[in-house]
Amino acid sequence: MTAVLCRRLVFLAALFGLTGAAHAAGTGYLGPAGSWTHEACADLFGEADLRPLDRAALFAAYRGGEIERMCVPVTTVAVGVTPYVDDVLDLPQVRVVAEYPKPLSYSLLAKPGARLEDVSEVVAHSVALVAVKPWLDVHLPAARRTEAVSNGAAAKSVAEGQARSVASMGPKLGERIYGLKSLADGIEEGPHNITRFWVLGRALPAPSGNDKTSLVIDTVDGRLADVLKAFDAGGVRILDIYERPSKVRLDQHRYLIEVAGHAAEGNLATFLAAHPEIQVLGSYPRKY
Repeated sequence: MTAVLCRRLVFLAALFGLTGAAHAAGTGYLGPAGSWTHEACADLFGEADLRPLDRAALFAAYRGGEIERMCVPVTTVAVGVTPYVDDVLDLPQVRVVAEYPKPLSYSLLAKPGARLEDVSEVVAHSVALVAVKPWLDVHLPAARRTEAVSNGAAAKSVAEGQARSVASMGPKLGERIYGLKSLADGIEEGPHNITRFWVLGRALPAPSGNDKTSLVIDTVDGRLADVLKAFDAGGVRILDIYERPSKVRLDQHRYLIEVAGHAAEGNLATFLAAHPEIQVLGSYPRKY
């Protein structure tokens, strides 16, 4: 049995709920608590049974069937594709079951008693530092900007430190979790500051009538035009294309191609049956 056929059978089994670890439980997110992924999971699933994990542990827990689902940020208006997309593509089996575009509104969090004029260092995730740069350039132009592995980790480091001159940038829920004080809210709030999260689960949802499907194809650069022509000839409407490294050759890339429709119905189902070399990451209700 070829690798392509095996992958297709695994996909069909997952589509109809025939696979998945029975012992999996809970929702994993990029911890520590207080990250945007934490807030996204709380929006989607409530606070019960959420598990904060570091990056490596989160993907290992999903891969090993220790959690029912996980949530990761995959694209942002500010920086495009996040580093976590490559982690998802490296998983041996992926089921994207939902997307969640979330407008972000940052808060500057510091230890109680601190004032805005006291802040000489701002700690945040690298993506956050890009998103809030216009605000920092105006209000704290001289402050040092320090990267953290997540915005939850940034808030935790401020809480555990002694200096009132250090503040973190992230969700306001860090104020409650770590006993911090918000010095400014609503930073970079607006339609331009949106992060899209993927929920990875075990079985794909049934068609909703307005779906999106995420696909991956690994190909050499000279064949990309033929790939795109095949989509057009098959009546499949492309919504987005993201180029990722193949980790094999300079002239070979993985292309994350997102299309309209559900993998189990219509033109898309027919197209995928004719192109087993295309990997289906998931089909889910389209949110934008």
